[in-house]
Amino acid sequence: MQTTSLHKQDFQQLSQFRYQLRCFLRHSEDICRRHELTSLQYQLLLHLRGFEGRKWATVGELAERLQAKHHGTVALIDRCEQMRLVERRQGREDRRQIEIHLLAEGARRVERIAKAHQPELRHLQEEISFPSWEK
Repeated sequence: MQTTSLHKQDFQQLSQFRYQLRCFLRHSEDICRRHELTSLQYQLLLHLRGFEGRKWATVGELAERLQAKHHGTVALIDRCEQMRLVERRQGREDRRQIEIHLLAEGARRVERIAKAHQPELRHLQEEISFPSWEK
């Protein structure tokens, strides 16, 4: 296996890419805070609203989408459930499975926050440059 050395330009591109991502994430955190949610709470609602093929997800599926530990995701779901944003339901096909469903208030909040992200997403789309790595 041949390894190639990275050059100054490679580090500059990677640095710029990470900077652009971080700017977007900081802006997203500010939007969420204005809507009285944490960034993780918003992401949980977003993943439920955008889950492919159905209107609910399991804890394990949400943990994967959040790239979080199972127990951390359970705690996040607990907080969102207390805020009446989501609810747990017993699985229809597999009664051992727990489905996490978005409630009306959660749907309203994720809609407002997603709309507030649109200008920054357009800006990011125009500005972001992906590092180009040699193969």
